[in-house]
Amino acid sequence: MRVKNSQLECVAVRPNQYPAADIVEIAFAGRSNVGKSSLLNLITGRKKLARVSGSPGKTRTINFYLINGEFRIVDLPGYGYAKVSKSMSESWGRMMEDYLENRPNLAMVIQLVDIRHDPSKQDVEMYEYLKHFGLAGIVVATKADKISSNQKQKNISRIRKVLGMEDRYPVIPVSALKRTGQEKLLEEIENAILEFQSAGEQN
Repeated sequence: MRVKNSQLECVAVRPNQYPAADIVEIAFAGRSNVGKSSLLNLITGRKKLARVSGSPGKTRTINFYLINGEFRIVDLPGYGYAKVSKSMSESWGRMMEDYLENRPNLAMVIQLVDIRHDPSKQDVEMYEYLKHFGLAGIVVATKADKISSNQKQKNISRIRKVLGMEDRYPVIPVSALKRTGQEKLLEEIENAILEFQSAGEQN
């Protein structure tokens, strides 16, 4: 898959602000500061499509990006940033739950983890939550340029084990800095979309 055009279609905090549920959506979730904005800019080939913030926990909305006029990438608020107030973090949690549990055209949630560390307790909780709703799948291991090739395979094995991932789902190492891994990720996104559309036609 090649991303030929991409644009921010909608910024929402409530369901009545979402765009119509008329095309497939692939959402991205991850801890604050895991590199989500950098990843979205990498796969769309646009440096400033998603704003990269120096302060973690800045994404307080659900951002919908229209890709090639055919599907959407959905950027969910980052979780797990300690300096965010409890009430604010709870409101983000409710906003995300509402989207994840009730959005009929959501095909999959791609979770981001930092390849340098074992997934955190919140990463594991998020993956379990996604599994419960049939949304878990691909995991992107960000900041892949920060460790050696030998260490990379060991850390990927640890990520799989800690999250309890099924064998059929890949962990894709990505480096926004070195611009690597995006082709594999886009290929997996395309497969997930086709699978979701095919399942919908059969129902």
